[in-house]
Amino acid sequence: MELIDQHTKKIMEGCKDRARAAGLCFEDETLEYIVTNRDLLELTPKVMIPTLYDYWVHDVEVLKEKGRYELYPGNPYETVINTRPAISFYNDNNPDWLNVMIFYHVLAHIDFFQNNHFFRHTWDDDFAGQALSDKQLIAKLRSEKGRWVDYVIEFTRGIDNLVGYHGDLSRLNRPVQKDGSKRLDYYFDVFLQSVRNVKIHEYMKEIERFNKCIAIYGEFGEKMFFSDIVKKYPEFEAFFDRHLKENNNGNGDLIQFLIKNSDVLKKDGNRWMTSVMHVVRKTSLFFQPQIRTKIMNEGWASYWHETLFLKDDRINGHEVDFARVNAGVTALPRVGLNPYALGMRLFQYIEDMCNKGKYDWEFRKIEDADIRKKYDKNTGKGKDLIFKVRNDFSDFMFINTFVDQDFVSGNKLFVAGRRLNSAKMVWEYYVKSRKAKDYRQMLIDSLYHPPHIEVDEEKCTDHALYLVHHFEEKPLVKDFIANTMMGIEYLWGGPVHLETSEVVSVPEARNNGMTSAFSPPQHKEIKEQKLEWERVLYTMENRKISKKVL
Repeated sequence: MELIDQHTKKIMEGCKDRARAAGLCFEDETLEYIVTNRDLLELTPKVMIPTLYDYWVHDVEVLKEKGRYELYPGNPYETVINTRPAISFYNDNNPDWLNVMIFYHVLAHIDFFQNNHFFRHTWDDDFAGQALSDKQLIAKLRSEKGRWVDYVIEFTRGIDNLVGYHGDLSRLNRPVQKDGSKRLDYYFDVFLQSVRNVKIHEYMKEIERFNKCIAIYGEFGEKMFFSDIVKKYPEFEAFFDRHLKENNNGNGDLIQFLIKNSDVLKKDGNRWMTSVMHVVRKTSLFFQPQIRTKIMNEGWASYWHETLFLKDDRINGHEVDFARVNAGVTALPRVGLNPYALGMRLFQYIEDMCNKGKYDWEFRKIEDADIRKKYDKNTGKGKDLIFKVRNDFSDFMFINTFVDQDFVSGNKLFVAGRRLNSAKMVWEYYVKSRKAKDYRQMLIDSLYHPPHIEVDEEKCTDHALYLVHHFEEKPLVKDFIANTMMGIEYLWGGPVHLETSEVVSVPEARNNGMTSAFSPPQHKEIKEQKLEWERVLYTMENRKISKKVL
């Protein structure tokens, strides 16, 4: 692994100038390295952070990927990581024209890292330097404690899969607020919706009243707004004070709860374990934004590498080569999901819709299909909107807001179903739905969604830890429950209970139609029926697991 030569660096600097002229915004300092495919195979398990702590799973992944590479050799083009400065890796046999295209792609990634608000907590620190410090710490502990360090890493990483970090990310991704702003957030987000359960028209009236107070009284508008609220809801201040205390004194996620409350970890000989747990948790927090913005991030980079490279005179003579490579990256599959292709087309769609004024209320009132198709106000505001989306949205918000019927129909998208052809004994795919609602739900279901598991402190009796899985129609993976609970038991130092939901019955295959000697067997389809769920309680005690139905 070595830095790119001066010739290639000059190409990169030229791409920076053109990218900035197009509106992208990023820090000037970047590092670019030339690597071989073998180097990439070894860096991939560490999420391309060369300084990340060593762990046996990384070695297993390297061996697996090397075996796969022997069978199916590939040529990854680039990888970029969100560090200070941003570091990117390039294949050692890329021609100049391909590097131009790849540099645009990388610069768009860097622009996304440094401007999307979900990455806010990563903006001020050099994670590569932090990771090196963590690596040295774990290496030192490993020399003293031996394999127990790896046990703690493994147990904590298992717990990490149960942690969503939504509370932490909500706090980290917002600028520091004054108490008044916290009060405002609580009033609209919690008090009106959860405590008072007001109707939508009442909620909208409160928003209008707040906007009027700001318009009339300026910086004193919020104070005037709350003076009326106290008269209308005398209990509001008491609820708000309790909310602040709960947030300030809460035990956080499960890893934090164990660090604060485990008697085992408080023992003098075991305090080193909390350092390892902090490293695992901090590393996971750093990568949470990438997990939550995969479609947007890759779509943004693909949008800009195509937009900028097509205008670059260095494409001359390589149009066909570019078309082939670009199609391989951004082609929409008929079955499955390509985040590059979906994200890019969604950004293009948003820009086009905004340029034509189709996000205005006037357009939304039109019902005639021909008028809707020809509608074009030529606003020229499309670029501004996609930059705003780049700043403020995550994948869930991106999909839920902009995947509509026009987008689905225009790109000929559909939800695919699968059925068994019992005559040929093969699985067949078919078009199950072309509705935007179904396609949008399919995309949302594919997004990262960790289980919501909390500690029920009222049920933590006799030194037992009681965990409650707030069920969201997605069961826990049974294969991992025993090992994860064993790790929690070790770190907690007592029995562990886990309350969750499991399915009672599953749909059975049935023949769709009659079969006779004169007709071939019909397709076997899955009978659609609502699943029945039951609450169960897993208990891990003395490294033995048991289960009972509640």
